[in-house]
Amino acid sequence: MATSQGSKKLQPIIIKRVKKVSHGHHGGAWKIAYADFVTAMMAFFLLMWLLGSTAKGDLQGIASYFHSPLKVEMAGGPGSGSSASIVTGGGKDLTRTNGQVKQSDAPGKQTSTLAQDSQKIEQARQDARRMSALRAKIEALIEANPKLRDYRSQIRLQVTVDGLEIQIVDEQNRPMFDSGSALVKPYMRDILHEIGTALNGIENRVSLAGHTDAAPYGNGDRGYGNWELSADRANASRRELVGAGMPDDKLVRVVGLAASDLLDKDNRLAPINRRISVTVLTREAESRLFGGGRIEGNDAVKAIQEQIARDAKTPAAQ
Repeated sequence: MATSQGSKKLQPIIIKRVKKVSHGHHGGAWKIAYADFVTAMMAFFLLMWLLGSTAKGDLQGIASYFHSPLKVEMAGGPGSGSSASIVTGGGKDLTRTNGQVKQSDAPGKQTSTLAQDSQKIEQARQDARRMSALRAKIEALIEANPKLRDYRSQIRLQVTVDGLEIQIVDEQNRPMFDSGSALVKPYMRDILHEIGTALNGIENRVSLAGHTDAAPYGNGDRGYGNWELSADRANASRRELVGAGMPDDKLVRVVGLAASDLLDKDNRLAPINRRISVTVLTREAESRLFGGGRIEGNDAVKAIQEQIARDAKTPAAQ
């Protein structure tokens, strides 16, 4: 018993202590990240404000620059970065809410456009009077000249939106050229000389076209067909007109159209499809010709031209 009690007294006492370890100090890294975030948000909202205060056309210019940033430099001009504007390609007044005023909206631009429209309308009226007078002159010339009076059925006059069209057509037993060649017949030469004399004093310029029927060219020369034949006949007619006194610089176009523009589409082999077309052009038609087919002028000009064509829809001399 004594031993048992002594062993109990000698039992060691174990004291457990919990050691508290403090976490390390993180510093101010989160503040730097937050500052970067705030700066990025400010830059984003500033960009949105700048884009909202820039006109649509300027935005398109900026977009096109970023699509091809070296285009301006390669073209020899200054780079977009040399602009004095805050936004490259944009306006200088960033306080505007609707962007910059378009050039076409400026009062001076509108006044200039109205003046140009008025000039075109007056020019169309002058052309209308000139074409009517020229048609009457040629009609009187046909009636007064015995040679032309005999061939009046082959001379067709018509005022179109392009101007005064003079067509010299074939008849069944009276062709203008030798068959399959560009050799002008004597009576065709007389007609062209009289027309060339009538066109000698005009201000407007002239277009000349040769036409054939749809019959295949049967000469047998390789590579020579109706296109070449119609062009050669048009050029032969040009020489006769110039020989009659019409200045060569009055001609703006001499073309061969072969059978691409038939006069009698129901009968593609009809003699009437073989013809020479001499068109005295209006100023608008001449401008359209040199403009690659673009129709210029406003509705008023077109209305005047269409009225001219309606008034003279039926050929006077046939």
